[in-house]
Amino acid sequence: VQLVESGGGLAQPGGSLTLSCAGSGFTFSRYRMSWHRQAPGKERELVARYTSAIGNTDYADSVKGRFTISRDNAKNTVYLQMNSLKPEDTAVYYCNAVLGYKNRWGQGTQVTVSS
Repeated sequence: VQLVESGGGLAQPGGSLTLSCAGSGFTFSRYRMSWHRQAPGKERELVARYTSAIGNTDYADSVKGRFTISRDNAKNTVYLQMNSLKPEDTAVYYCNAVLGYKNRWGQGTQVTVSS
């Protein structure tokens, strides 16, 4: 069972990045997927998530209108499109997969927003 994030890196304020999270070893389509982040010295926080099997989504207020979560079950991958990036978006970003009591995390990918 594995979740592997990719796509992080350095971006300028106002720029964009797209994160990917590839799952393997489990039935990806059945899991509720979400993205979280943790900045230095802060607790991990929810960024975006699917709230239903039909594709409803929910976002943290700080990223609404700028970030978009999407998934491709055929590719076992969930994405986070991040636009209009701000320095305060700097954090390690993690994807999460939940099905009942099963809760899986990726290793995280660093996103740094700086000029």
